[in-house]
Amino acid sequence: MAKLKLGAIAEDKPVKVSLELPASLHRDLVAYAEVLSRESGRQVSDPVRLIVPMLQRFIATDRGFARSRKASPGA
Repeated sequence: MAKLKLGAIAEDKPVKVSLELPASLHRDLVAYAEVLSRESGRQVSDPVRLIVPMLQRFIATDRGFARSRKASPGA
């Protein structure tokens, strides 16, 4: 069983975003969605929906960003 950084995707109100991705990144998202679907037992309806939780996870685990936020009083 693969240890993925993302868990099951929570249902949430969708927001439209226009974004161009390189074809190779889209293929990776599709492949990741397939693995995540197998691991979580829940079908990922659209691989693009992985972008938000991936960004959230990235930001939440970026130590440099966390230090920067703590150092900036307005952040």
